[in-house]
Amino acid sequence: MPDQQPNPLWHPFADMGAVDGNRFVVTRGEGSYVWDDAGRRYFDASASLWYSNLGHGRPEITRAVTEQLEKLDAYNLFGGVANEPALKLASRLSELAPVPGSKVFLGSGGGDMVDTAVKIARSYFVHTGRPDKTHVISRTQGYHGTHGFGTAAAGIPVNAEGWGPPAADFSQVPYDNAAALEGEILRVGPERVAAFFCEPVIGAGGVLLPPDGYIEEVAAICRKHEVLFVADCVICAWGRLGTWYGIDRWSVQPDLVTTAKGVTSGTIPLGVLLVAPHVAEPFFTGRPGAPILRHGATYAGHPVACAAANATLDIYERDDIIPRGKALEKPLADALSGAVGHPAVAEVRAGLGFLAAVELAPDLLAADPGAPGRLHKFLLEEGVIVRSLGKGMAVSPPLVAEEAELDLLAAAVPRALDRLLKN
Repeated sequence: MPDQQPNPLWHPFADMGAVDGNRFVVTRGEGSYVWDDAGRRYFDASASLWYSNLGHGRPEITRAVTEQLEKLDAYNLFGGVANEPALKLASRLSELAPVPGSKVFLGSGGGDMVDTAVKIARSYFVHTGRPDKTHVISRTQGYHGTHGFGTAAAGIPVNAEGWGPPAADFSQVPYDNAAALEGEILRVGPERVAAFFCEPVIGAGGVLLPPDGYIEEVAAICRKHEVLFVADCVICAWGRLGTWYGIDRWSVQPDLVTTAKGVTSGTIPLGVLLVAPHVAEPFFTGRPGAPILRHGATYAGHPVACAAANATLDIYERDDIIPRGKALEKPLADALSGAVGHPAVAEVRAGLGFLAAVELAPDLLAADPGAPGRLHKFLLEEGVIVRSLGKGMAVSPPLVAEEAELDLLAAAVPRALDRLLKN
């Protein structure tokens, strides 16, 4: 009998030498839980990849998708073509936007929207007579997807390395220093800087909370120097911070907002870019001959994805889900209090939205760089799925999680940390 060949599936962000033969195969999901191929149940404390805000297996979304597949399974938005779910969704998204009257550009996911935001920012300045404004500033530890411009904006060094020369006209500033942003704008020259990308709470870079006043200050700096303020809310939107878009937790008016993930509760890929009216204006002259934005994804505004998003928004509104991200931030911090002061832990970051991180102690990481992976494994054995990060772990449970699930997390984390020190 021939030897069994490893499955050819190549996983993102994975050591494939370690993955082959050791896959964690998820077979079904319901509510805040998923099951593996051995039938074991796990609390999905990562909401898959920050996005299953409504949990798994929502019948309302399934019905909406099925009905749309039976009516119109697929069609594009290029040129003047539209479909009813996309038109309905764009209207709803604009009505909820932090800047009234925002235009809505759709794509396949968050990475699409980051690249689109860079292009629109630069194009806006071209069409307003300032073509030299091309430079983009982002933050250390920031994550903006893995497309071309998102990689160039990466503030996590390992994600930006090994690809050859990055796209030109990008730089990073310390994630927690508003004065550094203004210094970089002045160094590059305000006449050359197009946009500043900012996650309200940095997600994949470690769940880094903004200092008090930071968001307001960087927004004011951008306004002062005519730099477009781009709020990257792919993770932070849809209730994760207790508001619709995440950035609307602060009294600022972003020029562009990127989002995805929770807009469909992760059921079908969909990306959203909100464009404030003054940025969109050059492309919306109200008469033929307006500049054409020669950019777009094949699946932008896919009718089935938009049907899933409309059903998701219905649930958010009907069940008052969005405020839960703020209401649950303290219970989540309390659930992780057992990790505070643990000898394996350097810091627990929580208290702003329904997401948190546990960073491991530097001496532990120095002695065992694989400690975050082992912590993830120990928590799996406890029946809890977390997001493994470079220095520890993050959690972002479904917004429908109940007290019992947080109790499970509270019990599992200290036990896993204890095992980390013993093994």
